[in-house]
Amino acid sequence: MALFHPNDADTSDMIRLYFAGLAFLLSCLTATAQDANIQPILQEYQAEIAKSSRKTIGPVIDVIASSGSPQAQLMLETWAAKNMWMRKSDGLFFVGEKTDTKSYLLTDFDSGDVVGSYPKSDLKQLKPNSGVRAMIATALVQFQLMDPDAAKRQDALTSIQRDPGPTLLAPLRASIYSEPDPTLKAQKQRLERLLTIGYDQDTKARVAAIEDMSGDLGVDVRATLNPLVAKTLNVAIGGTPTGVNVAALLEPGTDQFSKTDAYDLLVVEGMAPALISSGDMRSALAANIERGRVGGIPVAQLDTNAARKAAYAALADAGKVPALITPADMDTALASHVFFETFAEPSAEVTTAATDALETINLKVGLNQTLDLILDALSLASIYFLAAIGLAITFGVMGVINMAHGEFIMMGAYTGYVVQQIIPDHTLSIIVATPMAFAVTFAAGVAMERLVIRWLYDRPLETLLATFGISIALQQLAKNIFGTQARPLTAPGWLDGALVVNDVVSISFIRIAIFILALVFLGVFLFIMKRTRLGLETRAVTQNPRMAASMGINPGKVNMLTFGLGSGIAGIAGVAIGLFAKVTSELGNDYIVQSFMTVVVGGVGNIWGTLAGAAMIGFFQKGIEWLNPSNTLAAQTYMIVFIIIFIQFRPRGIIALKGRAAGD
Repeated sequence: MALFHPNDADTSDMIRLYFAGLAFLLSCLTATAQDANIQPILQEYQAEIAKSSRKTIGPVIDVIASSGSPQAQLMLETWAAKNMWMRKSDGLFFVGEKTDTKSYLLTDFDSGDVVGSYPKSDLKQLKPNSGVRAMIATALVQFQLMDPDAAKRQDALTSIQRDPGPTLLAPLRASIYSEPDPTLKAQKQRLERLLTIGYDQDTKARVAAIEDMSGDLGVDVRATLNPLVAKTLNVAIGGTPTGVNVAALLEPGTDQFSKTDAYDLLVVEGMAPALISSGDMRSALAANIERGRVGGIPVAQLDTNAARKAAYAALADAGKVPALITPADMDTALASHVFFETFAEPSAEVTTAATDALETINLKVGLNQTLDLILDALSLASIYFLAAIGLAITFGVMGVINMAHGEFIMMGAYTGYVVQQIIPDHTLSIIVATPMAFAVTFAAGVAMERLVIRWLYDRPLETLLATFGISIALQQLAKNIFGTQARPLTAPGWLDGALVVNDVVSISFIRIAIFILALVFLGVFLFIMKRTRLGLETRAVTQNPRMAASMGINPGKVNMLTFGLGSGIAGIAGVAIGLFAKVTSELGNDYIVQSFMTVVVGGVGNIWGTLAGAAMIGFFQKGIEWLNPSNTLAAQTYMIVFIIIFIQFRPRGIIALKGRAAGD
C-alpha cells in the first residue's frame, strides 16, 4: 500500500512533514558556537557520565544528542563501544586507544588531536551497562538515519522498531525525503505512520495515519493499534466522570458482568466492605469461643450454616467482627455506583478510528488465515498423495496388500542421504538421488514380487502377513546399517525459506516443490497407464489375466514390472519427503497408514480417487488441527474414526470403479 499519494490531502501532509523535518534540522544547525564543542557539555555532566547509572543518565544522553555538536555522534558511539576514558587529573573525556606498553593514547573529541599517552592508572574507563548502551543506541538513531552508510540507516530503523518513542518521530520524518534507497525509504514511511499513530500530538494526523494503515496485515500495525483500544474497568459514584474516554457502561447482573464481579471491584477500590467467606466466618467463630459458646450459642450446635450465621451476627452486633454483607446490602451498594470501561487512549476520535481499523484488519486476517489453512491442507494432501501413489499401483491396481510400502519410502530417503555423502552439492545430489532412489526401490520391489508376492496372489491374508514381516526386517536392516540416529537429507539452498504473501499467509518452498512433484507424478502415472504398452498390459492383466494371457501378454512379467514401478515411485517419494522429515528407519511408519487410507477412501484402482482421497484426508486433518491445535494425535484419531464411518456409507470410495474392473 502506498503511504503517500499525490492528492490534495496527502500533499498537505507532505508539506507538514517537510516543515516538521526542516524545523528539526534548523534546531540542530542554529546551535551556538559554544555548543559546537562537546567537551564543555561533558564537563557539565561529568559526575553523571562517570557514574553511568541508568536511572540518571537518560536526560544527559538526550542533552548530548540534541546539542547540535558535530562531535555528538562520535562521542556517543565511542561511549557505547567502551572506548571513552576520563583523565583523573582534570576530569576531561577522550577517545582511548591501547598501545603496546599498557598505556593509552588519548584523542580529543573536539579537535581530533592526540593529547598524549597515559598509563591506565591515570585514567578511568567508561563502561556503560547494557541498559545504558540501549539508551545510547536510541539517541544515536537521529544521526544514523542520515548516515551515508545504508547498513547504519537500516540499523537505525531496527533500533526504532525495537524501542519506539516520541522523540524519534521528528528525526525519522526529516530523513524520509532525502533517503536514496527505495527499500529503506518505504520502511521509513511505514515506520513514520506507526510512530504517528502512537506518538503524534495532532489528533487529525493520528486518525489519518490509522486510516492509511487500516488495510495492512502487519503484526506491527496490530501491535500499534491494540494499546489504543485497551480497556480498563472503572467505578464511580453517581455518574461517569468528565474528561475520560468511556468505552461502555456496564450493568451488574448480566452475563458479561456479574454482581459478584461488580462488588469485588468496589472492595478493591475501597468503596465497600469485603464479603465474608465461609472460611473467614469459621475462623472468626473459632477465635471468639467463650466457655463453650460463640455469640451465646453452644459450639455443639454450630453444625449448620444457619446456626453459624446466627452466631456470627451476634458477634457482629457486639462489635467483635465485621458485619455480614447481605444480598440487599450488596444491591444497595451496587445501585449507588456506576460501572464503566474506559479506553487507555484519551482521544475518542483516535479510539473510534483504531476500532474501525482493527475490525477491518481482523476480517482480512480471518480470510487470510482461511487461505493459509487451505494452503497447509493442500500441502499435506500433496504429501499424502506422493506417499500413496506407489501404493495406488501395487494395492489399487494389483490388489496386493503391501505392508512394506512405507519401507520403500524409507529406502528412497536413505538413498538420497547416501548420495549426498558422495556428492556434496545439494542440488546435484538431489538430481542424482531421484533416479537412483527409483532404481534401488524398483529393484527391491521386483525382488520382493519374484521371491514372495508371486506365490501369494489372491491370498490377501498371507500377503499381508508376509509383507508385514518384510517391513520389520527392512527396518532392522536400516538400523543395522545407518543406526538409530536421524540422518540429514539437506534440501538445496534455493528451496530454503518460504513464499511469504503477508504476515499471515506463507508456505515453504519445499512444500511448493512437493506439490509440483505430486502433480508431475500424477501426469507421469496417467501417461504410463493410458499411453504406454506397460499401462495397457497392466490394465488388461488386472481386469482379466486369463484373457490377457491368451492375447500373448505375460501376466507374470507385467505383475513384476507393475510392482516394481509402484515401489520405484515410493522411493522417489521418499527422497522428497526426506527433505523436510527426519530420515530414520521408522520413516515409513509415519505414512503407511495414511497411504492405505488415501487409496481406500479415494477408490481402489483409480488414480483420480487417490488424488481425491489425499485431498479429503489432508483437509480433514488440518481442519481438526485448527479446531484443536494443541493435540495433533487427537486429529489423527478423529480422522481415522471419520474414515471408518465414511467407508460404512461408501465402501468403494469417493470414485468407485464400475463394470468388470470393479469385479461386478
